[in-house]
Amino acid sequence: MRCDLCGKDAVTFLKYNGSHLCGLHFMEFFERRVKKEIRKEVSLYKGDTVAVAVSGGKDSMVTLSIMHSLFDGRNGIRLVCISIDEGIAGYRPPSLDIVRKYCSDNGIEYHERAFTELSGLTMDSIAPLSRENSPCTYCGVFRRKLMNDEARRVGAKYLATGHNLDDVAQSVMMNFVRGDVERLARLGPHTNIRPGLIPRFYPLRMIPEKESLLYAIVAGIPFWDGECPYWTEALRNEYRDTVDTLEDRSPGTKYSIVSSYDKIKPLLKQNAGPREDRFCACGEPCNGRRCKACEYEEELSEKLRN
Repeated sequence: MRCDLCGKDAVTFLKYNGSHLCGLHFMEFFERRVKKEIRKEVSLYKGDTVAVAVSGGKDSMVTLSIMHSLFDGRNGIRLVCISIDEGIAGYRPPSLDIVRKYCSDNGIEYHERAFTELSGLTMDSIAPLSRENSPCTYCGVFRRKLMNDEARRVGAKYLATGHNLDDVAQSVMMNFVRGDVERLARLGPHTNIRPGLIPRFYPLRMIPEKESLLYAIVAGIPFWDGECPYWTEALRNEYRDTVDTLEDRSPGTKYSIVSSYDKIKPLLKQNAGPREDRFCACGEPCNGRRCKACEYEEELSEKLRN
């Protein structure tokens, strides 16, 4: 199998466009799409701060690497890496070691927060208490709260995450099936600035997960490939299997799902109507009297005491 552009050995075949690409041309194709997506989603100027949420996995490390290549200080944009320690023994410590070393080696400002700040909670203590909810439900809520709080503290204008095409397509499908129009309308990238919430954007939004993995390998980007011990309980896995099956039968399905969503998103936002700006006592923006993180924190703390 030879590269269509130079005749060298190809490292991949992209079914959705019929291309065979060598390592160099695959990287160029990958980076060109990521840069286009960044320009489409955000506007950054000299003096701005942009934060990157990094877990140490392939997607977030690729995002950090490309963001660092674009915004390394020469253009007056401050880049900050933010990691969250959820408290998962044997899984999170090795990944955070990779992130810390990468930031140290490349002169990237590094910030870390931990679930233990929330009444001493850890995912290892939360998981046995997860009954009607999966552990991922609590993890996602707490992680988003700490990430947003830290991004706000460092003065970030935007927060980049490693969500890829697969993640976005799954999220769209999940919310369609639930009939959750309001949540569909709120899916990132965020274009409306809500007080207290740092807008998130997804540089890998149109990049399939397999290509993100291949890019990390070809580019020599270190990443942690460990598996979270709680991932099997997530409902998202069923949607992942469904979307992957559709993609196998009809290459390009994931792109079609996201592109279709983009076309109807303005209507969804219009249907959702305006939102009142409310804040929890902890300082986080919320829809009701309290944010979901504080509700879960109180609920879990009570369970641990009993």
